[in-house]
Amino acid sequence: MITVTDDTTPATTPRFSDLALGEPLQRALQEKNYTIPSPIQAQTIPHLLEGRDLIGIAQTGTGKTAAFALPILHRFAAHPRRLSPKRPRALILAPTRELAIQIGQSFAAYGKHLKLSHLTVFGGVNINPQIHALQRGIDILIATPGRLMDLASQRCVSFEDVEVFVLDEADRMLDMGFINDVRKIVSRLPSQRQSLLFSATMPPAIQELAASMVRNPQRVEVTPAATTVERIEQQVCHVEHGQKRAALAHFIHAHPEGLVLVFVRMKHMANKLVEQLGKDGIRAEAIHGNKSQAARQRALENFRTGRSRVLVATDIAARGIDVKGISLVLQHDLPEEPESYVHRIGRTARAGKEGKAIAFCGPDERHLLRDVQRTIRQTVPVLEGLPFCSVVSAETLERDSSPRSGSQGGGRFGFRPARRGNQPPAHGRSGSRFGRGGIDRR
Repeated sequence: MITVTDDTTPATTPRFSDLALGEPLQRALQEKNYTIPSPIQAQTIPHLLEGRDLIGIAQTGTGKTAAFALPILHRFAAHPRRLSPKRPRALILAPTRELAIQIGQSFAAYGKHLKLSHLTVFGGVNINPQIHALQRGIDILIATPGRLMDLASQRCVSFEDVEVFVLDEADRMLDMGFINDVRKIVSRLPSQRQSLLFSATMPPAIQELAASMVRNPQRVEVTPAATTVERIEQQVCHVEHGQKRAALAHFIHAHPEGLVLVFVRMKHMANKLVEQLGKDGIRAEAIHGNKSQAARQRALENFRTGRSRVLVATDIAARGIDVKGISLVLQHDLPEEPESYVHRIGRTARAGKEGKAIAFCGPDERHLLRDVQRTIRQTVPVLEGLPFCSVVSAETLERDSSPRSGSQGGGRFGFRPARRGNQPPAHGRSGSRFGRGGIDRR
């Protein structure tokens, strides 16, 4: 039986001290001044401590990492086991390097008073230190699919002892073309295990994967799919493509306080905008899949610390990156997948603060705006009165937003996004498979 819960406020708000977590974990939480669990933590942790399989529908920023990390640490601390070379007890799959690193940092923080080991593996860095660490034995392995499959193809990791499997950001795995890789990994796991799947949305392919992965799962839904944060002030600016650079510089200069995150669809556009913003006197850095791991981490660190107030990113940064102080999200390009809009703007208004999100909509993007507004179930207010903001009549919007002839059906509202230029196709081969090494596509 699957029980569905929602993000309602319980009559009595639980505290972490009310949850059956071991003293070392309680101490680590107290040291971080964490007293009240988020809704997904309060609803998920008790079920996981009972050993239940779980499907969690939650967006980034809801606290789901702690929701699965704390029960895993509690379980392994209560039932210690001698480390076996290459055989982790828990496997957590994350779609991007940044999210994998963030998950690893969470395990380190919550497990600081426990004698448990964890390892984070991802591509773009030397594989040999990861091989040596696995050989020594670890309790918890956090991995991106490409690097994990490389390690498995070289027989450097075994899944035979996996007791807990976590698939995080499952719909993002689908978006990035890793769904077949995930299926192959799942097929190698022991049948007797606890399985957790977290996803912001549940498209048919993820529902099918979940059905094959979990047994009699508890279902926890704390954020209705594709809803937006109420604290975010959203606006759209209709602008010709040739005016987008001027609009970008204007809004950045008009918001001198806080960090600014700019989203683009294409990797080459991210680099181009960084160069153009530099000419406008604005220091910015880019993060996308073609950047080396070291360059991406350096750009993120500079952004976190404010050394670079502006970060230009492809959708690789839309999820799994929790940077405090982002007051403005600018969408230079509207996303071809409407759900990505939600995750993009969700980078602001964190930790109870307010934020602002402005999307630029070119004439050929009006159908994308239509799909976004259908997805979020509201009309985004239109910005007017600025030199670069065009006034578009309702009739023109309706005409330009009408379905294109020959467009494919599919998706939540009959909309199937075209292949993004910076990502592999959402279905079919990802280009990485067991038997090939040295390739990582994030």
